[in-house]
Amino acid sequence: MVGNRITHRKADGLRIPGTWRHAFICNGGTFFLTDLFIYADGLIDCWGLVTLDEFEQKLRSGWVATELPDGARASAHDLAAWRFSEPWAQLTPELLLAEVRDTVDELNGRPDSTGRCMAAVDVFLADRTEENRAAARAAYLAIPETRRRYALGDMDRKDRPLQVLVAGPGGAPEDRPGGVVSQEVYDEAVGYFEERAREAAAHPLRVPADEPPTPYAPAVHLYRSYPQKRLDDPGTVALRGDYPAPVEIDGTTYASVIHAYWALSVTDSAVRAAVAVADTSYAARQLARRATQREGWAHARTAVMTTLLRAKYTQHPDLAEILLATGDATLVYDEGDSLFWGDNAGRGRNWTGRLLELVRSEMYARRAGLSA
Repeated sequence: MVGNRITHRKADGLRIPGTWRHAFICNGGTFFLTDLFIYADGLIDCWGLVTLDEFEQKLRSGWVATELPDGARASAHDLAAWRFSEPWAQLTPELLLAEVRDTVDELNGRPDSTGRCMAAVDVFLADRTEENRAAARAAYLAIPETRRRYALGDMDRKDRPLQVLVAGPGGAPEDRPGGVVSQEVYDEAVGYFEERAREAAAHPLRVPADEPPTPYAPAVHLYRSYPQKRLDDPGTVALRGDYPAPVEIDGTTYASVIHAYWALSVTDSAVRAAVAVADTSYAARQLARRATQREGWAHARTAVMTTLLRAKYTQHPDLAEILLATGDATLVYDEGDSLFWGDNAGRGRNWTGRLLELVRSEMYARRAGLSA
């Protein structure tokens, strides 16, 4: 549950809302008590930003620990250190992953597993077939077990009416496997939900006029890579500036966007020509670093990079489709030691990612007939 534990990180100049929860991270055999930071765009900071899929791998590998061995070393950094004695852990990797996914949905204002369950209950109440009841029961069981007591948000009755409703007359509610739901108890549960529906109808939700229903699409992390040749199915690697997609600018062809960027940064025409055809983007950068840089380059470089990215995706329609397929996701770009072009674990300004999003938006606008 998010509650009042609200934090944020900056991405593309925007505040991405987030929250945190306690967790253990196992590093070098020691279990460190720390916080997981969970953000609305689906990135989780567990001593480094990872996507949800990568977070699942961290859980499976034991980096984010849900099993606490008896006698293992534990640490709260500079606060305390101890060894586990008869530890008991409430979570499994599956439960923690499900809770984190729910948290991402909640941060976005989307229905989480509880919301999906309540939607299935509404379907059942509108058409009370056993098939719809079974769907509602399955949706209830899909709520992480740790969150099933208060799915209704009712501290007095907890989830009892919900368990009775999905069990049905003669069925066994989840909290009492040996019990049987009587018709009277079932009718009370139905009445409970009908009253909730009347109250909800009297207070309709306001929907923002100019925002999408899911404002934070899952982020796409563009990690550093060193592609040396074109690939048949490059995926998001093709969005890297050093991906070998030649771009032509003012009659000169450069091996990649990065080759063009560094060539255009220098004053010497001979060096510029050598940079344009360097074997690798790394070699292109090293050549440019040893040369005299154009005056005012630091102030002009974002405009130059924008021009180069537009050229890349105009001249390579197949790569443009890969960029468009990212939708409205935040593009998190890592770029070595550059805190200007890269996000670099939240420390940088992520200008490459931001400009890729700009070019993507321009392409969408053209397709929609909103720009030339």
